[in-house]
Amino acid sequence: MAERSQTFLYSPSPRWSSLQLARSSHTPQPIPLGAISLLLVSVGLVLLPLGALLFDMLTVDLALWQHMWSTYLPRVLWNTVRLVVGVAIGTGVLGVAFAWLVTMYDFWGRRWFEVAFLLPLAIPGYIMGFVFVATFEYAGGVQSTLRAWFGTSEWFPKVHSPLGLMLVLSLVLYPYVYIMARAAFRDQAASTFEMARLCGLNRWQTFIRLVLPMARPSLAVGVLLAMMEAMTDYGTVSFFGYPTLSERVVVLWNQGGQRGQSIQVAALFLLLALVLMVVERILRGQASYVQQGIRGRRLKRVRLGGFKQAIAVLASVALMGMAFVLPVFQLVGWAIQEVQDPSVGLWKEVFTTYLRNSVALATTAAMLTVLLALLIVSLGRMFNMQQGWLRRLPLLATLGYSLPGGVIATGVLVTVSPLDADITRWFNSMVNRTDPSTLLLGTIAALVYAYVVRFMSIGYNGMESNMQKITPNMEAAARTMHASSWRILTRIHLPLLSSGMVAACILIFVDVLKELPATLLLRPFGMDTLAIWAYFMSNEGFWQSASIPSLTILVSGLLPVFLLMRVGESKQLDEESH
Repeated sequence: MAERSQTFLYSPSPRWSSLQLARSSHTPQPIPLGAISLLLVSVGLVLLPLGALLFDMLTVDLALWQHMWSTYLPRVLWNTVRLVVGVAIGTGVLGVAFAWLVTMYDFWGRRWFEVAFLLPLAIPGYIMGFVFVATFEYAGGVQSTLRAWFGTSEWFPKVHSPLGLMLVLSLVLYPYVYIMARAAFRDQAASTFEMARLCGLNRWQTFIRLVLPMARPSLAVGVLLAMMEAMTDYGTVSFFGYPTLSERVVVLWNQGGQRGQSIQVAALFLLLALVLMVVERILRGQASYVQQGIRGRRLKRVRLGGFKQAIAVLASVALMGMAFVLPVFQLVGWAIQEVQDPSVGLWKEVFTTYLRNSVALATTAAMLTVLLALLIVSLGRMFNMQQGWLRRLPLLATLGYSLPGGVIATGVLVTVSPLDADITRWFNSMVNRTDPSTLLLGTIAALVYAYVVRFMSIGYNGMESNMQKITPNMEAAARTMHASSWRILTRIHLPLLSSGMVAACILIFVDVLKELPATLLLRPFGMDTLAIWAYFMSNEGFWQSASIPSLTILVSGLLPVFLLMRVGESKQLDEESH
């Protein structure tokens, strides 16, 4: 119908200009060579560390791999697989169960729980990990209270264990599955359930035999996202003493003489992550068919009462208590004790210094990432009607988000190290600088570069989703008025992309505040952050000292969660109004 409606524009009238605008949006335009070169350079800067790792793996030393395989690599691989599978099961069960509960049933507090289940996204895994261990270990509050009530007890679930690690990461990551499952369940039309009931299926049988198979692609996407987050985790697995591929990259690099092995492990991780990304993209493309019922009549929620309502409320309270209320109250209690303790009066000065460092790094990285993403998206807009590799080239810039910060930092080190001396020598000759210190390694520049590579996906997706809302006819009209590309960018794109840019800046700012392994490997001397402070203090068992930076990170992490809540509420209101 769209093509047929365009033919009506043919007429010897003033509508001839409208015809040209309509057709221009569908006709591939010649792309300037300078624009192609600029896009290649922009995407290349993001891909350079990843390409360096893959190239280093191609020049592999077989003796080195034999040594790694005979010592620690099989155990690390098995630990990684076991952790990923355990987190997949945990997040799948929690996300699907509570998404089904709030979507299909009505009970006391449902509207509040429906959005509150997103709150654990604000808590980094390493913060949840040390709060969980400190609360439930032998000397923690729970076991101490149980011993005071019931006397000496010889049995309590071992907290500092692989199962404890899987539980912690499942509590932090289940919202990924919950978001996808809730959307898939809500989009099921009422007629689907009515037809199932006519076939003699009850509500539970309909869920098992009909709803779950239809929602499977969306659920798989959410589970895969949780699996990738678990696989890239460093702080939590390090705290639990559970070696994985992500953890080995940082440990081997810090050992100095094992940096060659660190690079090889990072390259292996990159290959595994690329496989998971391809699977996730395939499943994401297949997930569209579950949306077919979105325009249908909504299924009314079943009102629970009596014992069933009590079970639903207690289950929701238990999940929120474990995944959010407990860590928040524990951190607040420790923070109050830390502030009131006269023997640690230096916490204000330390907090101010670390907060200033964190805000400066996060702000710089967020602004540079968003600006580079804007450039890539704007150039990609020029290739939107082209076919082949040019059209898909900007998507390659999003690969870094699926990799842990340690792998990205290793790639930056491998990339920058051979060039640093030459760049420093050239710069010193240009400005008559006599300082022998390098310009990249050991400075903020390398760390910010790693942040840009790591979080480019957030900036790109934020810009690209808003850019799709800009009709090509607006640009075509500006071209007919002889507007330059710069004028189109500043007068059309930037005003319409401003909200997406602000949201992307907030998301990147918060993620940089929480980033741990890249900061550990690349931070300059004296440039510690809140995440570094919380990590080192918790590893040493100083729970009170770790509470203040942890609370700061947690509060900042609530910002994107609140944004997500507002988007979800607005979509739900729109759907209910229709």
